[in-house]
Amino acid sequence: MCRRLFPAAFLILLLVSCGGSEPNDPVPTPDPSNLQIDVEFIGDGIVVLDFTADNALFFKVNWGESGSIPNRVDGNSANLQYKEKGQYSIVVQAHSAEDNFVVAIERIIMNNERMGLDPNTGYETPDSYPDYELVWRDEFDGTALSDDWTYEIGDGCPGLCGWGNDELQFYKEENTKVEDGFLTITAKPESAGTRTYTSSRLITKGKQFFTYGRIDIRAVMPKGQGLWPALWMLGENIDEIGWPNCGEIDIMEMVGGSTNNNDGTVHGTVHWDSNGNYANYGGSTELEYGTLSDEPHVYSIIWDEREIRWLLDDVEYHVIDITPGDLEEFHKPHFFIMNVAVGGRWPGNPDGSTIFPQEMRVDYIRVFQKP
Repeated sequence: MCRRLFPAAFLILLLVSCGGSEPNDPVPTPDPSNLQIDVEFIGDGIVVLDFTADNALFFKVNWGESGSIPNRVDGNSANLQYKEKGQYSIVVQAHSAEDNFVVAIERIIMNNERMGLDPNTGYETPDSYPDYELVWRDEFDGTALSDDWTYEIGDGCPGLCGWGNDELQFYKEENTKVEDGFLTITAKPESAGTRTYTSSRLITKGKQFFTYGRIDIRAVMPKGQGLWPALWMLGENIDEIGWPNCGEIDIMEMVGGSTNNNDGTVHGTVHWDSNGNYANYGGSTELEYGTLSDEPHVYSIIWDEREIRWLLDDVEYHVIDITPGDLEEFHKPHFFIMNVAVGGRWPGNPDGSTIFPQEMRVDYIRVFQKP
């Protein structure tokens, strides 16, 4: 050990010779790096994590539940059974020492499938409302469509090829089925006519048409780039005055794809003729987590003499004032349309990420009006 008992002439030399680390100083701890996480969904809400990192002596995991904190785990694996659906941010810390660690975050969605729940579990609306009467409904019980619906067949040609939107599908009756309390429309890659996709389109024109009321439609959407499901209405007088003069009310549209959360976004829009010019006004909302294909949601409008309001699972996201004189279309009867289009100017075409077949499943449609 160096001491301060030497003559001053030797001080500088001794300081130099005593510099540097003591032989017993600890070796610096290397920083952890290259943290890798693998997530596996076992079912019944169980999630298994496997993780590795260079120079890691131990790991901590925060499962992202409300109020949770990072907890040390033994080994390179951990698991948890979630009790609630939702989106969770799992945080994994790889430590080479208590205060020396790196972090990786894995965001997961626990939906019906991963929770082991009935796939039809989701939002529902009541079959009665104060100050309203239920005037028409279709619960899609049984094994066949009711007489309230008519199939529209083909690709729109020759008068409206591609249904006016450059769509790629040919509509067939065979792509619709009714079973287990759901109407299912299936879009699939299949040649028909000059088209390479098939689907179905159903209307209530001339059979069930309404002016004003609350309309609830509970349904599960397809997903994927190029899919375009819609639940909508057209003016009953379309054959006499054409579109857009007849008016169009889009209760729900979705343009599929993972970009910009398209698979989780609902659009509500109206189209009309404004003093000889085409006009439209739309709004949209996104799910907090997941996609519209994960479980049923309820798409609604509340339509009266003054306005049309759009709701997703009873939460309003868009409204239009229909009292101006150039919106007279929306004070006249409209019929229903349900379809799944493939491709078109708005969604674009399917690509390598699109998985077929895809289904839109409708649980019920209900119309309520004030007496």
